[in-house]
Amino acid sequence: MSLVLHLSDTHFGVERSEVVQALLRLADQQRPDLAVLSGDVTQRARHDEFAAARRFVDALSAGRTLVVPGNHDLPLFDVGRRLFMPYRNHRRTFGRNLEPVYEDHGLLVVGIRTTRRYRHVDGTVSPLQVVRSSERLRRSGARIKLVVTHQPVHVESAADQHNLLRGRERALHGWAAAGANLILGGHIHLPFVAPLKVAHGLPREVWAVQAGTAVSWRTRPGVPNSVNLIHCDAQRGSCRIERWDFDDLTLAFTCRAATSMTLDG
Repeated sequence: MSLVLHLSDTHFGVERSEVVQALLRLADQQRPDLAVLSGDVTQRARHDEFAAARRFVDALSAGRTLVVPGNHDLPLFDVGRRLFMPYRNHRRTFGRNLEPVYEDHGLLVVGIRTTRRYRHVDGTVSPLQVVRSSERLRRSGARIKLVVTHQPVHVESAADQHNLLRGRERALHGWAAAGANLILGGHIHLPFVAPLKVAHGLPREVWAVQAGTAVSWRTRPGVPNSVNLIHCDAQRGSCRIERWDFDDLTLAFTCRAATSMTLDG
């Protein structure tokens, strides 16, 4: 059994300190094997924001950490740095690999860089990225396979259609054929779990798992700060995805919803 803490859109620089502390307490209680940050780690990609994010990650009681960049992790106003060194602060903080991979205990997690220096908000996955990541998924003997993007591959509201990842249909079919089970994402600050097979005509069931904004004040109306805890049972080929929301009264994260599934092989 592996436990994955999925958090997204921390937006360090506009974080809420009380939520940060509550999340650290939750991680200390749960002791996840892996913490996945699906982008927008910072608000403006500044050095001090990445430093705060690094301190937070170091304090998380997680065995390992996998981080992919979001559109806010590239400098917005410093045009020169955006053009020639867009990921400098991210790489200095979390390592040079922008598409990290984790594999252990029957679990494979593949990170995908969906940000582009020439796009301020929208994300893209290229045909080459699809081929490369699908090959990595296919050659793994792991029973449970996760892909991590920043921009979502699926949305549930027409108002979020413009935030969808470009190249997602080709990617979804490639990842499904290669054995992916869950696609983790963020960007829209709206948590949900949704099956994708019927909606996208996939050959087997794959699930979209979206996280809200973990610790920032940039929440959507009626949606609190939230994270996901994903319990992966490779032996049984199943997952339980729990949504944990921050409660402003108790100043703690509480499990508000759970989805259990048996995964297609």
